Amino acid sequence: MKLGIIKSEKQYDDYLDWVDIQFNKNINPKSAEGEKLQIVLMLIKHYEDIHYEIPFPDPIEVIKLKMKESDIRNRDLVNKKYGSKGHISSLLHKRKPLTLDLAKRFHKEFGIPAEVLLA
Repeated sequence: MKLGIIKSEKQYDDYLDWVDIQFNKNINPKSAEGEKLQIVLMLIKHYEDIHYEIPFPDPIEVIKLKMKESDIRNRDLVNKKYGSKGHISSLLHKRKPLTLDLAKRFHKEFGIPAEVLLA
């Protein structure tokens, strides 16, 4: 296979097929073929980054998910002084905006990346 920048969907599919074959061969990553595989994977990633961009998730939906995972209810946020019951409800129903102060607190408490909260 001659390597080059991926310029079409067909070439992208061909590279993916080639990678599948290489993975099935269990080649040594330190071999010449292993090096070639790593280069092809970087070319594939570059193509995907351009053509298959993944949007950031909605910050409020991420907060709700983290609350569910941690078994935290709205009432628990009120007890932790995130705001009144009405304010928390309005925030989680997207009637009030997420403030920078609350974003920082959700980042610290739940480990949500700042890029997600500030998107």
